[in-house]
Amino acid sequence: MRIKITADSTCDLTPELVEQYGITIVPLTVNCAGESYKDGVDISPDELYARIEASGKLGSTAAVNVQEYLDIFGGILKEYDAIIHFTISSDMSSCYQNACLAAAELDNVYVIDSRNLSTGIALLVLDACEMAAEGTDPAEIASVLNSRKEKLDVSFLVSTLDYLRKGGRCTALAALGANLLKLHPCIFVKDGEMGVGKKYRGTMAHCLTSYVKDQLGDVSTVDTRRIFITDSGIDDGIRAAVEDAVRSLAPFQEVLHTRAGCTVSCHCGPGTLGILFYRK
Repeated sequence: MRIKITADSTCDLTPELVEQYGITIVPLTVNCAGESYKDGVDISPDELYARIEASGKLGSTAAVNVQEYLDIFGGILKEYDAIIHFTISSDMSSCYQNACLAAAELDNVYVIDSRNLSTGIALLVLDACEMAAEGTDPAEIASVLNSRKEKLDVSFLVSTLDYLRKGGRCTALAALGANLLKLHPCIFVKDGEMGVGKKYRGTMAHCLTSYVKDQLGDVSTVDTRRIFITDSGIDDGIRAAVEDAVRSLAPFQEVLHTRAGCTVSCHCGPGTLGILFYRK
């Protein structure tokens, strides 16, 4: 049975991983400065930052609509027997609902609500690819990953509160105070929604070291098969230091770096970095 794995652009996989695993990415729409673009197709995060800086207005994203899903799924089913599609959390976007509506008009399309974002989704996607390559039935893949998503540990450390302030998620006064005090909040995902955790103080490089130690915590509870280090644009030296810290704390078999796409980037701004992995 030929199974195609697809995912919304919110999964933040690199072009290399997309090609390696044969994944089809379905782009969300990015709205900025009065124009609309396809995430990762017509606009990159750095281009998004430039437009936000020039206009002074935050960008936004729009879900993939039902017809777009129908067109993509329908085209794939001409060559494949089944599709397993992953979406960003249904609490963050209507992508899941729209994909389900499209799937209801087709046969053998399994839509999974990741209850997550960014490479938290990607962890599920790569697992699905590996299971499909082993010949696992698509219904079983969907069942296993719907259970496995509950074990995801997803968080980011935010460099600046400016973008969260512009998006109405943080008051100007709070942003000013946090920036003056060099506070960097940890944003985590739980039960499909984002929350604010511990706030770190100091330089971003120093805070990231503490953040990695805190997030990995009791390493005996960590699934060390694979971890993503995902950032929204950060210094190479800081990224390398984070990988060194990760490898020193847990024997991960695979450490993958990715750059966050426009969905995460337009809400958190540049300089954000997260580690994303499974718990056992």
